[in-house]
Amino acid sequence: MKCVLFLLVAVQVFLLAGHESQAKGIYYMVKEDGSLCITDIPTSRKYKPYKFERTINYIRNAVVAFKRDHRSVEEVNAIVSGLCAKYGVDKKLVMAVIDVESGFNAAAVSTAGAQGLMQIMPATGRDLDLVDPFDPSENIDAGIRYLRYLLDTFPDRRLAVAAYNAGPNAVKKYGGIPPYAETQNYVEKVWARLQNYE
Repeated sequence: MKCVLFLLVAVQVFLLAGHESQAKGIYYMVKEDGSLCITDIPTSRKYKPYKFERTINYIRNAVVAFKRDHRSVEEVNAIVSGLCAKYGVDKKLVMAVIDVESGFNAAAVSTAGAQGLMQIMPATGRDLDLVDPFDPSENIDAGIRYLRYLLDTFPDRRLAVAAYNAGPNAVKKYGGIPPYAETQNYVEKVWARLQNYE
């Protein structure tokens, strides 16, 4: 955690100083648990070159996010309870989605760029007016609003969950859960975790 924070700060310093040419040798990898690894000496093909396309505010938010430990189930549950009542979404379903998406890690960033507890893609976040994807309350609020939209679009909850993972267009295209192993496994994982929450 300290190494990640140090390297993120180093990246920020490079950007602030305007020395982009000196920082082209930085690589990153996101592990399955959502943790971020950054290095200048990649030891695996899983590492990807870091592209300096993010704003300074994004880097600052990421640094703050990586200071946080995994959010406890109780803390997330408190946020989810109020928002689910507000938007009329099943709390168990939301908790299961967060569990599978990020494992309650507010700082999670996927290899595709999805961010935060409910792993919201930047483009989707912009559509949902999500300002800080690493703020738990903001992220969960946006994620539940998006899930509410999908539940209204697909009355079958499994299809709504599949759409959360693969996108609504993929579900519409195949008229059901898309034939992607990742999406099919995702839906099964969410359903398996539903029983863990009240």
